[in-house]
Amino acid sequence: MKNRSLLARIGFALAGWKAAWLRERSFRTQVGFACLALLVLLIIHPSPFWWALVALTCALVLALELINSALEGLIDLLHPEIHPEIKAIKDMLAGAVLAISCAALVVGVALVAAYVHAVLQSFET
Repeated sequence: MKNRSLLARIGFALAGWKAAWLRERSFRTQVGFACLALLVLLIIHPSPFWWALVALTCALVLALELINSALEGLIDLLHPEIHPEIKAIKDMLAGAVLAISCAALVVGVALVAAYVHAVLQSFET
């Protein structure tokens, strides 16, 4: 598997996205939120800074969701029984996704607040 062409490696990555889409409801939900973020960007036309910040935040959420799903799948494969330590590990993984999701929500609220502020200022002038 080492030293494959760029095209082959992109194919593996896309297969990973497809597997996550088919297997993981959380991934599909996060993709839906990313699409919603894109729609908001298209509607309000913010500065390039906001496009970059929202894109980076969405990418982080999706990447962490993929890592969470992959590690949970591996854990379940290697240790299918319920074990307190396994539960703690899986809860920490979910906590990591929650942390970046909260950060994404803050970015979204800040974007909308900046837009509303700009609109209100335009009415004052």
